[in-house]
Amino acid sequence: MKAITIASYGGADVMQLTDQPDPVVGPDYVLVRVRASSVNPVDYKVREGYLQGAFPSHLPLILGWDVAGVVEKVGPAVRDFAEGDEVIGYVRKDSLEHGTYAELVSAHVRHLARKPASASFEEAAALPLAGLTALQSLRLAGVSEGDTVLVHAAAGGVGSFAVQVAVARGARVIGTASAVNHEYLRSLGAEPTTYGDGLAERVRELGGADLAFDAVGFGAIPALIDITGSPDKVVTIADYSAGQYGVRVTGGASDESADYALQVAADLAAQGKFSLPVARTFSLDEAAEAHRLSQDGHVRGKLVLVP
Repeated sequence: MKAITIASYGGADVMQLTDQPDPVVGPDYVLVRVRASSVNPVDYKVREGYLQGAFPSHLPLILGWDVAGVVEKVGPAVRDFAEGDEVIGYVRKDSLEHGTYAELVSAHVRHLARKPASASFEEAAALPLAGLTALQSLRLAGVSEGDTVLVHAAAGGVGSFAVQVAVARGARVIGTASAVNHEYLRSLGAEPTTYGDGLAERVRELGGADLAFDAVGFGAIPALIDITGSPDKVVTIADYSAGQYGVRVTGGASDESADYALQVAADLAAQGKFSLPVARTFSLDEAAEAHRLSQDGHVRGKLVLVP
């Protein structure tokens, strides 16, 4: 099979399209023919070597955690999936080595859910990591009907889903984004405002917020605490120094009960409560360009790779 691999850590140019052995399918595993995989900010952090202390890894490795595709083979202990099923997956394995930037992926059944029938493979590939992160983070934040929630960086992949999760829970949402993305936030159900200096004052002019969710982590934590009145009312996924402020750090999507949460996200998409925003698609051999755009940090929605 073809796959995007790295043999050393570094910039986008270390990624190469290579021939790799087809994955082994264990008893509780499913072999998925990949139709699309999405690019997440964690992917370039893995590529750069920033997460070597957080996850065991073995070079050369195939990047990527998100997948949408068709079941090609099932292990002997698999009962919930069959050949030909369309699935999505958050395939973060214990060791970073066999990712989803490939033509084939072997995934444990707990990492898979059924693809929303109404979604294209490209749209479905945008859902797993970002959708799980949004669902699990807003559950941690305790968002419920009647709350006003501030979503910081609301036009990005995780932020877009966080807005929709909060709206689906009956909350009012204020979202930060650059002015060019304000109409996009309105289409998701959020009231937009710009980020940067004076954020607390702008949010108060909109009536304030009970809770805040930060999908960036670049220096906004003090303002979010100021807005909500308490660090207990702020949840962040990306600022690993946020502990100094006393806020709750989720660390992104967890694979704890991921199959259930992923199916919840897929069901929300099937019910029309999740828009699946795809900013742009790339072929596998264009993965370096996709990484450069992701690392720039100004993408609306998700970037998707198609084998």
